[in-house]
Amino acid sequence: MQRPWYLLVLLLALAVPFAHGTDVDGFQQMSFTVDGVTRTALIYVPPTARSNPTPLVFVFHGHGGNAQSAARSFAMDRNWPEAISVYMQGLDTPGQLTDPQGDEPGWQAAPGDQGDRDLKFFDAVLVRLKQDYDVDAKRIYCTGHSNGGGFTYLLWLTRGDLFAAVAPSSAAARYADKLTPKPALILGGRNDPLVKFAWQQRTLDAVRKVNGCAAAGEPWNKQGTLYPSDGGTPLVTCIFPGGHQFNPAAPALIVKFFKEHPVGTAR
Repeated sequence: MQRPWYLLVLLLALAVPFAHGTDVDGFQQMSFTVDGVTRTALIYVPPTARSNPTPLVFVFHGHGGNAQSAARSFAMDRNWPEAISVYMQGLDTPGQLTDPQGDEPGWQAAPGDQGDRDLKFFDAVLVRLKQDYDVDAKRIYCTGHSNGGGFTYLLWLTRGDLFAAVAPSSAAARYADKLTPKPALILGGRNDPLVKFAWQQRTLDAVRKVNGCAAAGEPWNKQGTLYPSDGGTPLVTCIFPGGHQFNPAAPALIVKFFKEHPVGTAR
């Protein structure tokens, strides 16, 4: 997919100062100015990230959440300490299911929403990380919960060739049939009262077709179902009996899946 925005993003990232704040619990604070607005993220960087090719994981909080809570919940620094992990902070955004006034932070839901401010933020962060660290461009991953899972789907739709694999949690995508084939781990709660499981199931069915997966699944890691794909783009589903909350077992499953799919197509 051609990206006329890429050079503009690169120039923006070069022109805007990049600030590292003081470390907090092993994380660095990053600041960017995107379209005149200050955006922030927390980043964990392993000691060898400047000298060795290093995996990169983007993590997105849910609506009403924040980067700090996502860092605690996903804990990529503990589950995959060899990887750079980035927890970007959303801005106040109208919710699709709650908070229609947009009083709490979240992420854009579709291309063009809020002037694509969150996609531009992602682009700027990725450009800078590639400049500052030895990011392995074939091992870039994306995950998020709820609205953050929705943004993961949006990144898959609009920036899909950047990722080796993705792992949205408790989310659905109306445009799932327009996605490009990509190894995917999809997590959700069968009794989710917010993102109805019927919506999640429609997304799962669409992803399985897009990825060219077998109709019948097989056990995966005792907690999931693997739908193999002859094209190398399998789908794994981990559906828990709970509701909308983020499952504490999810981080280890996400890391396992990402490690099983170490090669993306990005250059």
